[in-house]
Amino acid sequence: MSKIGKQPVLILTEAKVTLEKDQVLVQGPWGEVKVAIPDGIKVEKEENILKVSRWREDKKTRANHGTVRSLLANAVKGVIEGWEKQLEVVGTGYKVDLHDNQLVLTLGFSHPVKIAIPEDLRVSTEENKIKVQGCNRQKVGLFSAALRKISPPDAYQGKGIRYSDEEIKLKPGKIAKAGAA
Repeated sequence: MSKIGKQPVLILTEAKVTLEKDQVLVQGPWGEVKVAIPDGIKVEKEENILKVSRWREDKKTRANHGTVRSLLANAVKGVIEGWEKQLEVVGTGYKVDLHDNQLVLTLGFSHPVKIAIPEDLRVSTEENKIKVQGCNRQKVGLFSAALRKISPPDAYQGKGIRYSDEEIKLKPGKIAKAGAA
């Protein structure tokens, strides 16, 4: 039995969980999240608890057991509290703006980069900081990673888009190496 998979998922009062044939719908104040249930996994609802079990013992089903439980726990937490990622845009002349449901990034390219914000995410900017919020943890993470991929942090000067809790270890340049020799 999976250690994570056999732990029950507590459903708080603000969340509404609906079990369907091959998916679970979780609704709350932040929105709704659908979690697909793979074949071989069974989800049961008892009052305010979700229990995940498996009825097959093949390798794939055992691997999915804990994953489905974690996805359900993330969905319940997401619709109540929401998920958040914060990014920083570092560099001289680098700017971030919001216009007409688009994020406009000025990152030293010959043109500003415009990115459409998905409907189920909330994006806010303050100076050179971007805050991405939403009820689906996967979508928040994917959108944040896509933003970071546009201009990842430079290893020599530290310019680019980085997560706010990310530490960049800067490399010494040629001058530092030549001066030390």
